[in-house]
Amino acid sequence: MTGRVRTEQIDVRYVARLARLNLTEAECARFQAQLDQVVNYVRKIREPDTAGIEPTSHAHPLENVFREDAVEPGLDRETVLANAPRTRDGLFIVPRIVE
Repeated sequence: MTGRVRTEQIDVRYVARLARLNLTEAECARFQAQLDQVVNYVRKIREPDTAGIEPTSHAHPLENVFREDAVEPGLDRETVLANAPRTRDGLFIVPRIVE
């Protein structure tokens, strides 16, 4: 986008026709008013001079809140396999799902 704001109004009837929407006159009027409010708001938030202001993605600096990776002991194999319905040679036996 070039940063230039277009001054003409977006025609709701034209856009509705392109989208193959059948809008009533009341709907067109309501949507036109709502769209005009949105466009005016966009124009308003473009007004302040932001030259010289460094772009940021967050209002406050973020830190990684994840814990450090650490090796921890896992579960005992016999304990885990004790919960399985079927086992063989230290492995889970599951029903075949692919033919």
